[in-house]
Amino acid sequence: MKRLALILAATLGALAPQTSNAQDAARWQKEAQNVTITRDDWGIAHVHGKTDADAVFGMIYAQAEDDFNRVETNYLNSMGRLAEAEGEHAIYQDLRMKLFINPDSMKVMYASSPVWLKALMNAWADGLNFYLYKHPDVKPLAIKHFEPWMALTFSEGSIGGDIERVNLKQLQAFYGGGPVTAEPAPGVLPPPEPGGSNGMAVAPSNARDHHALLLINPHTSFFFRSELQMTSDEGLNAYGAVTWGQFFVYQGFNTRTGWMHTSSAVNAITEYLETVEKKGDRFYYKYGNEERPMITSTITVPYKTATGMAEKKFTAYYTGHGPIIRKTDGRWVSIKLMQAPEKALIQSYTRTKAMTYKAFRQTMELHTNSSNNTIYADGDGNIAYFHANFIPRRDTSFDWTHPVDGSNPKTEWGAVLSIDQSPNLLNPKNGWLYNSNNAPWSAAGAYSPKKTDYPSYVDVGDESARGLHAIRVLSDKKDFTIESLRAAAYDSYLPAFAIMVPDLLKAWDDAPSSNPLKAKVADQIAMLRTWNYRWSVSSIPTALAVFWGGELARTVSPHATAGMSPEKYGANKATPEQQLQALSAASDRLAADFGTWKTPWGNINRFQRLNGDIAQPFNDAKPSIPVGFTSSLWGSLASFGAHAYPGTKKWYGTNGNSFVAVVEFGDSVRARAITAGGESGHPESSHFNDQAERYSTGNLRTVYFYRSQLKGHTEREYHPGS
Repeated sequence: MKRLALILAATLGALAPQTSNAQDAARWQKEAQNVTITRDDWGIAHVHGKTDADAVFGMIYAQAEDDFNRVETNYLNSMGRLAEAEGEHAIYQDLRMKLFINPDSMKVMYASSPVWLKALMNAWADGLNFYLYKHPDVKPLAIKHFEPWMALTFSEGSIGGDIERVNLKQLQAFYGGGPVTAEPAPGVLPPPEPGGSNGMAVAPSNARDHHALLLINPHTSFFFRSELQMTSDEGLNAYGAVTWGQFFVYQGFNTRTGWMHTSSAVNAITEYLETVEKKGDRFYYKYGNEERPMITSTITVPYKTATGMAEKKFTAYYTGHGPIIRKTDGRWVSIKLMQAPEKALIQSYTRTKAMTYKAFRQTMELHTNSSNNTIYADGDGNIAYFHANFIPRRDTSFDWTHPVDGSNPKTEWGAVLSIDQSPNLLNPKNGWLYNSNNAPWSAAGAYSPKKTDYPSYVDVGDESARGLHAIRVLSDKKDFTIESLRAAAYDSYLPAFAIMVPDLLKAWDDAPSSNPLKAKVADQIAMLRTWNYRWSVSSIPTALAVFWGGELARTVSPHATAGMSPEKYGANKATPEQQLQALSAASDRLAADFGTWKTPWGNINRFQRLNGDIAQPFNDAKPSIPVGFTSSLWGSLASFGAHAYPGTKKWYGTNGNSFVAVVEFGDSVRARAITAGGESGHPESSHFNDQAERYSTGNLRTVYFYRSQLKGHTEREYHPGS
């Protein structure tokens, strides 16, 4: 009898997963019937559900259809599981995430979440699992089943969140026991591409039709976000860019409001120099007059090998400030940053349903959009700028741009600055505002916040070449339309070169005739002397200036970043001889790579998408498209970060303008948009590259926001799984 019971138990155990799977499938099928996905003639999904949860189920299913690889990869990264798919090289990237993201903590947080949020997370997991159920040919890299709590690990849609500020080489040196390895020499690469984005808002007083206008222009790695619309019978109706795998529109608009996030130079992350002593088998750190025991945790990082899975174990160390991430001059360094996944997810989702400035501002009271500024516009005619949403109050006697003494209680954070205490703007008198990852002190011209009114840690950035450009295209204009705001976003002026080139011309003018460079670059100088500092695919001076600027950056200011003003981009740091030498070297390189220094910019600067890989291969022998706009380093508002790759002479873009939208608010919403390449990540799809030509010229498509606009533009309508 006992043997029979054991056999029966084993049999029931074997059947349980199948029964559970059948029950799950039945639930998923039922959920799918409450969702309709309409694909327009650009392949963009317009998802409607009876409830918000239904809309989440449908929109994540549609994302998986378009590019499941990017959806899964984002969560492998957010959970510290990338090495399970990519192997040993990703171990320390995973360790970095696991220092902050603990599955057990996320599960507890999920269990205590509000009922409505839990319903969205449940629907999110169901939509992804239903996609895998309906597509058995899709083989996940590592996540074979999604659980609702996983949504909490990736709750804010930025590329490169706060955790990724931790330096991997220094982390590896501390936990791996090796030295900090040097970065490879830049070789012939151009200067590093500045990260960030552009956001602009125009008030009705400056618009031809007296409606507020909004520019949404994130600069990210290409194909980082999906474009879609999600609606429900519960009042949801949001359109825009969705970071692959998330269930909220990160940068976009609804029927009344629009929002654009730009990376901020706020100082909201603190590193602490800890005083650590080992006693016996334990470490202690000093805090005031106390010696506190270091908190330890064993972190296991599984990773893929040629023969199967292996794992590496680490003992992680924490003080009351946060995890230890590196060592400097013999001192351990801990880091403190915002960690509030549930609140961040609530803020990210609820702002998409805010229909007024008051409601939108209320979502900002959660203070979890930690690394971003926000540009806002609405149908009531309001425009607004919200500075970084998480700014802890600190003692200004300390220099917060460097690690501070962790043993001194005075270095503890205070309460977060309120919105009123931050450098924000609402309806400035000039009728426009913007942010291009620069400091807010020029956000609205003469009506900008004043730097002297705020603590220094509120923003540690500077003016950027794009900032100067934005002011140029926004100032003294009273008749903006969707088209003219789009044109402003693609204005071809390069303000950095307008500052730098005159110094080069003077260097040549002042050089003695005996200087051999005088004759060698005479023709180049003559061409640059008549250049209007505007890019185009046919412009030879653009190519010459970009190569020259790159040579200067490598030889004079190799660490130029977006936070530097154009005056600091090398030219003013270079001697006249260095400037002429850089022009000579740039000319030689152009001639070596393209046959002549008189090479049009579009022959060099190219867009190419060959397959669905996250890291694209590039090939000069394969088709590509010329792009006129340059790196934002030179002040181009439209950004295209490109360089040559092994085996190529042409430069191929991988980041910059990724999604661009211009929105007009009024009694109804009008919008135009473009996505790099196309909506689908599948090369066999007609929507893999169908927007590439438009992307390269800034020819934005009409957005089909209303159901009536989809008439005649519908490719397919279906329930998920059908």
